[in-house]
Amino acid sequence: MNLFADALAWLLAPEQWTGAYALPVLLGQHIAYTAASILVAALIAVPAGWAIGHTGRGREIAVAVSGAARAVPSFGLLILLVLLFGVLRVPAAALATFVLLAIPSLLAGAYTGIEAIDRRVIDAAVATGMTRWQVFWKVEFRLGLPLLIGGLRAATLQVIATVTIAAYVNLGGLGWPIIQGIPLRRFDQVLAGALLVALLALIVDLLFALAQRATVPAGLAPAPRARRTEATV
Repeated sequence: MNLFADALAWLLAPEQWTGAYALPVLLGQHIAYTAASILVAALIAVPAGWAIGHTGRGREIAVAVSGAARAVPSFGLLILLVLLFGVLRVPAAALATFVLLAIPSLLAGAYTGIEAIDRRVIDAAVATGMTRWQVFWKVEFRLGLPLLIGGLRAATLQVIATVTIAAYVNLGGLGWPIIQGIPLRRFDQVLAGALLVALLALIVDLLFALAQRATVPAGLAPAPRARRTEATV
């Protein structure tokens, strides 16, 4: 219990809120790396996933690539890319690492969202005279959006956790208190950094959960359970 109190005291200390390694600065770096990685990964994975889900081609390759990418250790991939890119391109190596780790979940969310749609719904849309683009935008995209957001949710949470190790190559982020505190045996600082990362992940997860729930079409949302009323004599 004293460790949690020490971690809270470390977080509230004035020196943690000023300077180059102030907590707001580290938080901004963490969010910036996460947002940039997810954006680049989405530009690559989402169109590819839609194409796979729409045509059915390449699904086996996508599943294999996604499974292999999820098995790659994040820290090992980061160090490997830093060595390949060179020490002068560490930010680019880190960004490439986070993008590669985000692609599998986004790819799976994109193509499963299209595949999960009942073919009869698409046939009915075509029968009404919709063009291919109208079928995609008004039917496939909207019905597949909840699963796409689910993939985006999983990818974002994974990147948030992985960006923590960016501090190991001196890129800042909320992992900095953890990486710095371990060799110094400042366990209050390590716990404080871990709590900040966990809190950020929980907030982002909640926001994506609300967004995922809001995008479910009204006709597909589960009906609310009727309240049981006890009969009175």
